[in-house]
Amino acid sequence: MTRTGPKGVYAAPALEKAFEIIELLADYPDGALVSEMAASLGRSVGELFRIVIVMERLGYLRKSANTDRYTVSYKLLETAYRATPAQNLVRAALPQMQGLALAAGQSCHLVVASEDHGLVIACEQQPGVRGFSLRVGARIDIVTSCSGQVLLAYAALRRREQILDAVVAQRADPIDRAHLAERFATIRAAGHDSRQSPVTYGVTDISFPIFGFDGRAIAALTIPFLDLIDGSQKVGLEAARELLRTTTAAISDTLGYPGAPSDA
Repeated sequence: MTRTGPKGVYAAPALEKAFEIIELLADYPDGALVSEMAASLGRSVGELFRIVIVMERLGYLRKSANTDRYTVSYKLLETAYRATPAQNLVRAALPQMQGLALAAGQSCHLVVASEDHGLVIACEQQPGVRGFSLRVGARIDIVTSCSGQVLLAYAALRRREQILDAVVAQRADPIDRAHLAERFATIRAAGHDSRQSPVTYGVTDISFPIFGFDGRAIAALTIPFLDLIDGSQKVGLEAARELLRTTTAAISDTLGYPGAPSDA
């Protein structure tokens, strides 16, 4: 490790390359060869080869015996869950999410804010043969999505501005912050958000916040309510909304939020 630039700013080239590899492979579900990684990252094979071998030895990468392609292993996910509050959140939420999916006959997913986007950290499939859901690890637009707007609506002002600044830095089109402020006020007044999915026909997104012991919103639980043409869904939209309200209150209560019982 070497120090470069102002005092206290350090460079760790090997570590930086390791994280570049992980971020790259996140977009390659079938894996990538070392030569492909090098080409995509603008580096030489020699720069990456030893790093990849060490990451494989430590268990963070997995090499296919048939194709020699590398993928990120589940060890990285397991480590992340142990090292962040996500573990406690998912542990508290999953039993309630399972009950919700069974009672509503709809899938649900748990979303947290991560830098300039929302991240799905848990999901529960509805028990029937027809449904709609997002996978764990899916990134969502935190500005336009139902889950994202709930997270932003209940975020502390400074945290909200940090997220929006990060979003602006990554996209060309501007953000109408005045309009968003109105949306956030509406969401907070209602206690949730509910609207037609901006990407999928026949789906109405319903999302409620989940609160921690310190009173802060730490996640959003969302049902992408699938309205079937033949009306065979287990419960209607309003009933699903009330089930989701009760579920998020129960999860918040488990996490120690003192306001959860009165909000149920």
